[in-house]
Amino acid sequence: MTKTKIKLCGMFRPEDIVYANEVRPDYVGFVLAEGFRRRISKEQAAQFRRALDPSIPAVGVFVNDPVEKVISFLQEEIIQMAQLHGDETEEEIQYIKAVTGRPVVKAVKAAGRADVEAWLDSAADYLLFDSGTGSGVAFDWSLLREIDRDFFLAGGLNAENLKTAVETVRPFAVDLSSGVETDGVKDPEKMRKVVRLVRGL
Repeated sequence: MTKTKIKLCGMFRPEDIVYANEVRPDYVGFVLAEGFRRRISKEQAAQFRRALDPSIPAVGVFVNDPVEKVISFLQEEIIQMAQLHGDETEEEIQYIKAVTGRPVVKAVKAAGRADVEAWLDSAADYLLFDSGTGSGVAFDWSLLREIDRDFFLAGGLNAENLKTAVETVRPFAVDLSSGVETDGVKDPEKMRKVVRLVRGL
């Protein structure tokens, strides 16, 4: 079995990139959609990408953004992977992949098994199962049993429940944001702890 990877999402301060370079997750996420607390501008994202260790792929999080916007971030090498959290269609996923040749992650709100199964044949390289858009709340992981494709697990993950989550659903990767924060900002000690924990599983 492949080792589970870890993505730390919602980097929004320069020091978050310093912490990420130190703890070395497999992926780092930038929130690029309007209306979210951790959202950063294109200019900030470009600065963060330059400061981030080149071996760590940056993932851009979009919510119902025009495909042209998503494509521009990928083509300008600000991000290496797009994560789509809105009502994006299969056609849009296929178009982004065809134009950029980059991986696409499609986020799915897993309220029931039907939500999960509806996307299993998607052209997206990975699915990401969550309880909402950055809700920070865990959902019923039993909905993900026996899924025959790579997926990211998100929603309410932290150092306390990570081991159980990985052992229960065997995700390709786990995705944490608020679970590595203290008082709303990234906590280097929590980041260090979860990366070490996932590496040790």
